[in-house]
Amino acid sequence: MRTIYFDHNATTPLDPAVRDAMLPYLGEVWGNPSSLHHVGQRARAALDDARDRAAHLLKSQPSEVIFTSGGTEANNLAIFGTARLRKPKGRHLVTSAIEHHSVLHAFDSLAAKDGFEVTHLPVDRAGRVSPDDLARALRPETTLVSIQAANNEIGTLQPVAALGALCRQRGVLFHTDAVQWFGKEPFADIHQFNADLVSVCAHKFYGPKGAGLLFIRSPLLPDPILFGGGHENERRAGTENLATIVGLVEALERFVFEPVFCRQQLAPLAAVLASLIKRLPDTLLVGAETQRLANTVSFLVAGADSISLLAGLDLEGICASSGSACSAGSLNPSHVIAALGVAPGLANSLVRFSLGRTSTQTEVAYVGELLPAIIQQAKQVKRTKGVG
Repeated sequence: MRTIYFDHNATTPLDPAVRDAMLPYLGEVWGNPSSLHHVGQRARAALDDARDRAAHLLKSQPSEVIFTSGGTEANNLAIFGTARLRKPKGRHLVTSAIEHHSVLHAFDSLAAKDGFEVTHLPVDRAGRVSPDDLARALRPETTLVSIQAANNEIGTLQPVAALGALCRQRGVLFHTDAVQWFGKEPFADIHQFNADLVSVCAHKFYGPKGAGLLFIRSPLLPDPILFGGGHENERRAGTENLATIVGLVEALERFVFEPVFCRQQLAPLAAVLASLIKRLPDTLLVGAETQRLANTVSFLVAGADSISLLAGLDLEGICASSGSACSAGSLNPSHVIAALGVAPGLANSLVRFSLGRTSTQTEVAYVGELLPAIIQQAKQVKRTKGVG
């Protein structure tokens, strides 16, 4: 059976050149970077070099780069660490209703266990946050705002530079989860987001899983969330995973300045796919029409549910998603789709196609050819469940 992989927002395959760059650090350079002997110091030199390379690409200081295990840890460190650090100055936090769960659940925990108040900004029908809504939400006691750069489920791009500038004018720290931005959208330097904290994750742009970073604008030093040794400028305890860090930096250098998800290649393919879907009965495309990731096409199907739709696609070798891979298998409607004002009965029928650098016109045509029958079968399954 042929495989068509249209789930690149969930993860990407490891690039062969990135893998090759990692191999020495899985074998010959195996020391602990914190050890004082020559084996450890060889690893320390490689770690320092990786940090310098990352900082050079981001146009930041090396001390502003904290390596993490991925996007979730980067988001958690940014939110828990900054909120708790600034708690004496205020306990009001702001985020949006459509953030990744690694952001939303962090804010939920701060509200439930640390005495914070959280304002969740609404989004419009395209999934965009209004700077005016953010301006109205800010208070004297607001200490942190976290708004993602690009939504993982529907591909909508947020006006993060404007949101960050507003926060800076008001003396409020701003974090952006830019996990879906890197490798997909134009990047000049880390300061383009006007953010104090920026989360990055390697496996979203052909790097290894288990590697990410958090940019922390100096002199900010969030409280650590992991305790033990004094690693990562005492922000993140734990022996550094040198192989994945090298893979992250290699992927950053190869795939970020010239986005590996090439808009000129992918936007026409996504437009064809969206056009095919739009012509099908009972379907509704979701997300912004223009300010969106070029590789992402998301839609709803009235009278069906995501699990049946994804199962039908998988039987034909087509890999897709119902939104965040971290919520796969959930029977609850997507919180992102619910925030768009979609009725619950329709919100649980989300399908997301996210194309990658190897996606082709032939694959798009194949999916378009099979999709009508898959949708009909999924509707029949739901009708049968309803009767039962």
